[in-house]
Amino acid sequence: MSHDHVHMAPEIKDKRVAIAIWANGILTLAQIGGGIVAGSLALIADALHNFSDMASLVIAFAAQKIARRPADARMTFGYGRIEIVAALINYTTLIIIGIYLVYEGGMRIIDPPEVKGWWVVWLGGIALAVDALTALLTYSMQKDSVNIRALFLHNLSDALASVAVVIGGTLILLYDMRWVDPAITIGIAGYILYLGLTEIGGTIRILMLGSPVDIDTDAVIVALSNIKGVIDLHHVHFWQMGEHDASLEAHVIIEESAWDQLENIKYRIKQALAQEFNISHSTLEFEHPDHVHKDAHTYGHG
Repeated sequence: MSHDHVHMAPEIKDKRVAIAIWANGILTLAQIGGGIVAGSLALIADALHNFSDMASLVIAFAAQKIARRPADARMTFGYGRIEIVAALINYTTLIIIGIYLVYEGGMRIIDPPEVKGWWVVWLGGIALAVDALTALLTYSMQKDSVNIRALFLHNLSDALASVAVVIGGTLILLYDMRWVDPAITIGIAGYILYLGLTEIGGTIRILMLGSPVDIDTDAVIVALSNIKGVIDLHHVHFWQMGEHDASLEAHVIIEESAWDQLENIKYRIKQALAQEFNISHSTLEFEHPDHVHKDAHTYGHG
């Protein structure tokens, strides 16, 4: 099992995120002001989405900084998981904004207000340029971090939303189709909800100490049980401290005749875990067959 990730110097990552923060902050203020003047909910919806992007960028920026701290007496596992927490916050805000926009769009379809099409087109075009820039800045980093991937999806959905806003403004200018503005808002909201709901599950799984999705846990146990000298495993736990750091903890029952080969068996177990399953961290407790935990479950502490 192999994993290919793009690694980038921390200073470059920080600089890219900082540029994206400033760009989205300025754009948000311009879109909110323009949306109020133009009477466009779609423009304000796009602005709120951009504001959530800016907040997400700030959270991600802070998380990147904190995650680099070494482990200490208070946080013995280190601070890397802060990026998972940041991703959860970002996906949650994405979902909340999507729900709010569906409600507002529905209310405006019932009573479509007058919308100034040129304001919508120009500000939507500027937003598209900024969204595309931000997406480009985060694209190469998102393959290596769930935190940055949450940002990238924010930016990608923003860019698509801006395209929809420009189209809506054009239709309003050409055909006075005022209902298009709230309809596009609902479409944007639907896409935002889709992104948030499909991505948040993986983040929650990591925070809940779920087994890595790309590891067949039963296959791991079978492979380790087949190592010479090993009888069985129980009290097995699989989890991830970070997005790419799979870990295992287990009690391993060793044959009585192989007890004097304990270090060699441990080496072969760790080698199999690293080479076959990409599990780099493991904590193993060895049990003599005469002193095995009674009624122990394969998984968990049962």
